[in-house]
Amino acid sequence: MFVMSIPVFYLRIIMIRRFYNMAVITINGTKLTVPDNKNVLDCALENGIYIPHLCHHKDLSPLGSCRMCIVEVEGQEGLIPSCTLEAKDGMMIKTNSPEIEQLRMLALELLLAGHPEDCSTCPKYGNCELQMLIQYIGPKTGRMKLWVKGFKENKENPLILHDMNRCVLCGRCVRACNELRGVKVLQYQKNEMETYVGTLHGKLLKDADCRFCGSCAEVCPTGTIRDKLISSEIRREDAIVPCRHACPAHTDIPRYIRLVKEGKFDEAAAVIREKLPFPKVLGHICTHACELSCKRREVNEAMAIREIKRYAAEHDTGSCWKGKGKQLADTGKKVCVVGGGPAGLTAAYYLRKQGHSVTVKETLPKAGGMLAYGIPAYRLPRNIIAEEIAVMEEAGVRIETNTKVEKPVELLKEFDAVLMAIGGHQGVRLPMEGNQLPGVLLNADFLRNASMEQATGMGKRVIVLGGGNVAFDCARTAKRLGAKEIHLACLEAKEAMTADEEEIIQAQEEGIFIHPAHTFERITGMDCVTGVDFMKVKSFTFDENRRAVIEKEEGSQHHIDADTVIFAVGQRPDISEDAGLILGRANSIAVKDIEKDKRTSIEGIFAAGDVIYGTKSVVMAIASGREAASQIDQYLGGSGDISETLAPVEDVNPYIGQCPGFGYQERHHAQIDSQEQRGDNFNLYDHGICDGEICAEAGRCLQCDLRLKISKPALWGDFTEGKEA
Repeated sequence: MFVMSIPVFYLRIIMIRRFYNMAVITINGTKLTVPDNKNVLDCALENGIYIPHLCHHKDLSPLGSCRMCIVEVEGQEGLIPSCTLEAKDGMMIKTNSPEIEQLRMLALELLLAGHPEDCSTCPKYGNCELQMLIQYIGPKTGRMKLWVKGFKENKENPLILHDMNRCVLCGRCVRACNELRGVKVLQYQKNEMETYVGTLHGKLLKDADCRFCGSCAEVCPTGTIRDKLISSEIRREDAIVPCRHACPAHTDIPRYIRLVKEGKFDEAAAVIREKLPFPKVLGHICTHACELSCKRREVNEAMAIREIKRYAAEHDTGSCWKGKGKQLADTGKKVCVVGGGPAGLTAAYYLRKQGHSVTVKETLPKAGGMLAYGIPAYRLPRNIIAEEIAVMEEAGVRIETNTKVEKPVELLKEFDAVLMAIGGHQGVRLPMEGNQLPGVLLNADFLRNASMEQATGMGKRVIVLGGGNVAFDCARTAKRLGAKEIHLACLEAKEAMTADEEEIIQAQEEGIFIHPAHTFERITGMDCVTGVDFMKVKSFTFDENRRAVIEKEEGSQHHIDADTVIFAVGQRPDISEDAGLILGRANSIAVKDIEKDKRTSIEGIFAAGDVIYGTKSVVMAIASGREAASQIDQYLGGSGDISETLAPVEDVNPYIGQCPGFGYQERHHAQIDSQEQRGDNFNLYDHGICDGEICAEAGRCLQCDLRLKISKPALWGDFTEGKEA
């Protein structure tokens, strides 16, 4: 056996280190092999040795101003800030000595002299790096004579609070704004008495072209710059990227917006498809809860997230996802999905990807559920639904239409699991006088008959009772079917109506009369509908049992003539106890936990979508279908992991740069046909944001997700060696 001599062995180690630009340094007697020329502070922290510091941050250039990280280097005179000290081979370093501790104490007292004394009043109490540094250095810390800076807390900016009284001039925010982001809004400024951090001439951030990325608040160690809107009630990362959190499917919205801005539409569509198998459908009709949570809304106007999603989906060639997604080997397990709406089809799609054989049984002639039979074609063209369902069929999902399931329990004889996703296709008839008269219609029946081009039973003068999107679908469909006069009334005040604002505005443009804050007293008529009696609502609230409490305006009785009344006050599942399942409120199927456990009262039968929680939104149904697919996969012996990566993973450049007028950039809006063009037909009237504006709209994004990529601070409590290191 060949035995290498010891000198040759070490010589080779030295040569390898030099080849890879590595150095061996010793800190407090511990030898470390580290990158040559890397700063000693990061070398120590990354190897579990704590050196106190405040102005230093891993992602920012070293400054050395706080003097907390000073160390002693054998053979070098004086004490040196370890953040600016480059590692060299053979370096011997001590992080603690009486002299070091004394100078750190002095430096800390200088920092604290201009800092508020009472930590308990600080909103960052318990999360303040300065406070933790005080705890590390010890209780002997005194204070020099305290001076009050006298800055007024700046609350005038959107998203950001700025309290210079807490600032210790560590410079992190300035470096983050200038070096990390390249926005260059924050600089050191001077007044007669103080140096402080702010904008030139004290401009508001919006006027100084801030991009509201939040990096200054992220790196601030004391709470001088902090968020206005971050809530402790939800996960921090959800609060920082609220659009992603608000999306029921938690789509990576900032990522696909960034890709659209870069013109990478295939990649953007692939990101959407990682969570949503109906990108085009949602691009047209999503209720976009994400936009209500968008931080850009606080600056001026929310991002047009749905329109950006639609553009990406419509310009997708499929190069990133077609034939490239997950498809596990066949498991031999069989699943039946009852209901071909968005929840059922989503679950079927992901269960097939997990390797299970999936059959969808749909009562109506075409799959799609409310997509095909509830949402009018002028909002959602039928070819789009068919196109996205075809993707699922190509994946191996079998769809049987005109097949009604009465006894889901019997399906367990043939299938290993059953998912009930039958939606809510039965309209609700309010218990009021005249509700059974000829001419009284239910929303679900009316919209389904209109979609199937069958007789609806509608006359010429229509009153729709309800204030949600479905009510407006009924009213606007009636307009297109030839009704001459259409009224829509609801209990809610106009600002509390649940319909999207765009639906309300467009309905008014089409000549539909809207009556918010109205009670429905009675439907009048003897042999047929002649109208509705109303009263105005003074106040409308709910008690602790969620029962409506309505105060009517005295003497406000009035009547509106009509020959047709459409109830649009909700929908419920078309199912009875004869199905063998325990039912819940409003005819819903009872499950163990609506969010976490989709099991029903029968072993092997699950439920998802509107059938378990009532009429909500398409994106919520998709999210529910995903959850059900995961749980059923686990039930059948799988991992339950239905996630997949379709878009290429790329490192994002944190340097976003300057953008003059960024805070004032207005939202770009979709191209909408005029009322004259759209009022008498079912053609698509909303054509989305045009080619020339989509990248500009995507460029308005604050890119909140970049903040999550900023390194976390290295706090002494996280180190096992603690103070002795």
